[in-house]
Amino acid sequence: MQSRMMLDHADFLRSLPKTDLHIHLDGSMRFQTVKDLAKEQGVALPVDSENDLKKKLVCGDACESLEEYLEAFDITLSVLQEPEAVRRVAREIVEDAAKENVRYIEVRFSPILHQQHGRSLVEILDAVLTGLDDGSRKTGVETGAIICGMRHIDPKVSVNLAELAVAYKGKGVVAFDLAGAEKNYPAKDHVEAFYTILNNNVNCTCHAGEGFGPQSIRQAIHYCGAHRIGHGTRLKEDPDLMAYVNDRRIPLEICLTSNMQTGLIDKLEDHPFRFYYDLGIRVTLNTDNTLVSATNITREYQLAVEHFHLSLVDVRRIAIYGFKSAFLPLPKKVALLERVVRETESLIGDAFGEELVPPVDQY
Repeated sequence: MQSRMMLDHADFLRSLPKTDLHIHLDGSMRFQTVKDLAKEQGVALPVDSENDLKKKLVCGDACESLEEYLEAFDITLSVLQEPEAVRRVAREIVEDAAKENVRYIEVRFSPILHQQHGRSLVEILDAVLTGLDDGSRKTGVETGAIICGMRHIDPKVSVNLAELAVAYKGKGVVAFDLAGAEKNYPAKDHVEAFYTILNNNVNCTCHAGEGFGPQSIRQAIHYCGAHRIGHGTRLKEDPDLMAYVNDRRIPLEICLTSNMQTGLIDKLEDHPFRFYYDLGIRVTLNTDNTLVSATNITREYQLAVEHFHLSLVDVRRIAIYGFKSAFLPLPKKVALLERVVRETESLIGDAFGEELVPPVDQY
């Protein structure tokens, strides 16, 4: 009954206070912004027509692998080499998230990928942080930036990026990540960067279990000390590791649409999201790349409700998991969570009746 109610109340899912903890700056531009920036900067796009450009940028169901999915980023990055362009995109991401009632968002990017015009890492990072602040002041959405090392780039570069994250700790950067193709690029090669992060008390996450098996997740946790796992889709293949993740409340940053597009699953019903949730694993819903995956956070919730038969209690718990998993100082996290719980209870009461307000999740 409650699951059916959710399906009949798409507006409720949009109004529900949410997080987006896994969203890439270079994959989440507005389509029009790609065109605008290309025109302003004199960047030649690979195709002339708008339809052909959309086919290049937006991954459809025919995308066969993570590597193919990542090809769109060659285009987006071609127009993201100037600080003002990066600042604009960061601001627009926050504005777009606010329309879906996202209350907290962590935008990740690798400054090293924005240096084709000779801009420094600091120039790029400052531009992103300024854009996030612009969006936050305009919308009220709280923001954080995550700096990404890249698996396929020299691990020494990851160390430099880790040092940058340390320098900006408490100044807008909330964590460090390792992104990019997993196969043939093990996380353990970048252990020095994570050593720098952990020994300076900085949060970290790591893409793992998306393009490779559970051994990739094992490395992310045991070599790199990851506090969250980006995707974690293949964790199910290692029950002992899965129990370890669950016992220690290591959140999974689940991105349903992109997991299907990159060939991890044939159809959404095959995704282990519901299996993880039923075990009590702290699963969070995220967009990954709003442009490339043609999605938003409300759509990700709608997909989860439809394909995994989530009840009102389930949806509320998953939303709360997002806030509990945020890389925020505890006092700020508690204050935000208290506001969100009050608002969610009021929203549920108005939409479904007071008797359906579920208890606060303790885990």
